[in-house]
Amino acid sequence: MTTTACPPALRVTVEGVEAAEFAAVPTLRFHARLDSTGPAEIRSLDLHAQIRIAAARRSYDDEAQERLAELFGPSRDWGRTLRGLLWTHATVRAPAFHDGRCAAEIPVTCTYDFDVVATKYLHALPGGEVPLEFLFSGTIFYLEDGLLRAARVPWDTEAEFTMPVRVWKDLMDHYFPGSAWLRLDRSVFDRLYAYRVRNTLTGWDDVISALLEGR
Repeated sequence: MTTTACPPALRVTVEGVEAAEFAAVPTLRFHARLDSTGPAEIRSLDLHAQIRIAAARRSYDDEAQERLAELFGPSRDWGRTLRGLLWTHATVRAPAFHDGRCAAEIPVTCTYDFDVVATKYLHALPGGEVPLEFLFSGTIFYLEDGLLRAARVPWDTEAEFTMPVRVWKDLMDHYFPGSAWLRLDRSVFDRLYAYRVRNTLTGWDDVISALLEGR
């Protein structure tokens, strides 16, 4: 008589993070440990992660509060406006589990585009740590009675991790040393370029400085 086993349960633990070497674009790799329970053998796993910044779970000094006003408003209102932020989505394909355990890397492509909310937030922090929440979904492929079966990753599969701010800032400094990106409407850029030519300014830093100083 054949017995029907329950799909294996999955637990994900995020244990560390580092910059990816030799990546074409800025990328962080989060190191995860995957553990399964139950008699079924996991043959592979398609795992999708929604990564959120739990902004309310850390403190902010006066400088950070001033720089984050664009996202959360004046600090006096943070009791109702300070909220979690979506950072990104990531996908990982994990191989077969051995002894109920598997290691995986969750790649996260980063951007220095200041139209992206997460970039504004991370850039504004002077230091410390960023509380992260990983919300997982996906498909588990496992063996049962010699047959390959599939089951959904339970909706409540989650993990938390505290990322040092310096990891992200060092990554940006490596790809964009001493610089930042500013995206402009093309018509605005044309006016800015005409201003540069008209005033014989040698670089864009000179253009912006002249405008800020009212020269």
